[in-house]
This record gives sequence, structure tokens and C-alpha cells, in this order.
Amino acid sequence: MKSPVNPLTTVRVGPPDEALAQMLRTLELTITRKLDGLLHGQYQGLTPGHGSEPGEARTYIPGDDVRRIDWNVTARTQELHVRDLIADRDLEAWLAVDASASMAFGTDTAEKRSVALGAAAAVGFLTARGQNRIGAVIASGPDLRTFPPRGGRDHLRGILTALASTPIPAGAGRTDIGALADDVARRSRRRGFVCLISDFMAPAETWKAQVGTLAVRHDLLAIEIVDRRELDLPAIGSMTLQDPTTGAIRDVRITEAVRRRYANAAAAQRESIRAAIRATGAQHLQLQTNDDWLITLMRYAHQRRRQPSVPNVKAMAR
Repeated sequence: MKSPVNPLTTVRVGPPDEALAQMLRTLELTITRKLDGLLHGQYQGLTPGHGSEPGEARTYIPGDDVRRIDWNVTARTQELHVRDLIADRDLEAWLAVDASASMAFGTDTAEKRSVALGAAAAVGFLTARGQNRIGAVIASGPDLRTFPPRGGRDHLRGILTALASTPIPAGAGRTDIGALADDVARRSRRRGFVCLISDFMAPAETWKAQVGTLAVRHDLLAIEIVDRRELDLPAIGSMTLQDPTTGAIRDVRITEAVRRRYANAAAAQRESIRAAIRATGAQHLQLQTNDDWLITLMRYAHQRRRQPSVPNVKAMAR
């Protein structure tokens, strides 16, 4: 009897073949079934299209855009109200995905690049429900591969196939997230939605300004992918560590003191990443390889529907 196949356990590299196509079909079916069970309505995506026609008025919720306050309704009811906008159906969305060697790491049921593939698929299928156009930029070390925005699931499947079959650029260095953000900013000609997926291991000063500029014009979601062994070390004595981006190798003896220092440094690093992303004005979501990342993503989608984002005032002031 064969063991059940987890479509997120292994990402294939090389040219697309039947095994890769089957893996993507399984991934699509898994995501679609969960989306149908968790979301209702044709346009229940991660973010609505940017509308211009006024819709229904509702009670103000902290975090709402103050520019949408309906003063007439507020005066009549003596309670602060905002007026939602009717979403356009032709949202332009972009997937900006880091496929560097550091993403080919995982110690649980999936590698980070597998979770990145799943997150890209979930965001893509959510967006495609509204007949929106989706583009993508895949960064593999210093190389960028671009897909112009188009509608339809076949186009999205092509993007996911390219992402799943991107070779691991071992020793090629980290992805330049700043350059990735700049590339998307140049190609996106209208205000829309951008999902930036990475482990954000590069120093924040190399990408913070570019991501902030991207967040000024677009509704930006930064998805940070983390493996639990990047947060703490196991108590296994001596071990050999290798940096996948440079190929550097180092032997380390794991003591309790080393584990504490590592955990403290890792926690500080992740907090600095979170703070840097928040400072850009982007929305931040962390997915871990040992969690049910799709449930986490859907919870975020529900939260976003209840609490619309506000303009990036700090970034606009720069």
C-alpha cells in the first residue's frame, strides 16, 4: 500500500513532466476544496478590486480610511460611518516570489520553497476567482523571470509550473529583494495588489526602501516563510552547517549555551524583519513549514475583509 502523497513535501526541479503536473493538480485541488469550504461569494479574495463607485455605508471601524467617512450619514445617525466602494472586477495582481537557495530548506513536512509555492497558488486562485489579471516575477538568485499580467487559470498554472521547476541556484547568493520590488514597481502600470513571498534573510537595509516605495502605490502583502530550525537548534551535539546561498560550511558543537544564544539571535532577527516590513506600510504574514499555512492564510483573508487597510502615510511623506 502506497503512502499518501503530500503535494507540498517536495518541489521538483528541471523541465515540467507528468509527475510535476500531477503534483500541481493535487495542490490546486487541495487549495480549491479548502477555499470553497472557508470562503463564500465569487469575489471573496484576499483584497477587493479598487473601486470608484460608492457603495453601502457602515459603522466606522478603527483602521478604516478616514477619507471615506460619510459625513451626511454620520450627521443623521450621530455615529461615525464610512462608505465602502464597489470593487472593480479587473484587479491587477502580482506575485513576487523569492526562489533562492535559502528557500530550499526544510526540516518538517515541507521545504520553505514548497510553502512559497502553496502560498502563491492560494493567493493566485483567490485572485483569479474575480476574473482578475495576474502577473509574476520569480527571483532565482540574481536572475529574474517575468510573466506579464493575464487572466485565466491556465496562465496561473503556467506561473506555478515555472515556480515549481525553477532550479535551486546553490551558491549564487541571496535574492536581491530590493531589486525584485523595483522590478514589480516598474512593470505594474496601475494600482493593484502585490504579494511578495520570501524568507527575507537579506539585511533589511537592502530592501526596506524599495518595498516601502512599492507599498505606496499598491496593496502589498509580504509573506515571510520560516522553518522552525531557523528559530532554534536541536540538542544533538556536534553538527555541520552549510549556508545554501554561499556554500560555506562550518562545524558547530551544539551546547545549551549555543542553543540559547542562537534562539535569542533568531528571535531578534525575526522581530527586526517584522518591524522592517511593518515600517514599509505593507501587511505582514508569517507562514511556517510545520503549520497549516493555508488555514493561516485564510484567517488572514477573513481579517482583511473586516478591517480594510489604510494608506501608507509614512511612506507617502518620504
